[in-house]
Amino acid sequence: MKIMIRKDSAGILSAYVPKKDLEEPIVQMDKPHLWGGAITLANGWRLELPDLASDTRLPITVEARRLEG
Repeated sequence: MKIMIRKDSAGILSAYVPKKDLEEPIVQMDKPHLWGGAITLANGWRLELPDLASDTRLPITVEARRLEG
């Protein structure tokens, strides 16, 4: 699914899922950087993100895969 990841002025990362009209803060990352691992949103969804460079600029729209569990 396509998601947009952005960082607000307070430095909080969030993910927006246009198909669901859902925006949630990112509360956990499996890796020290955002890319190439799984993230957890505040609503409990876990998403696997593509492996991009750690200095990739935000906001960005990427293809993510929703993980079960």
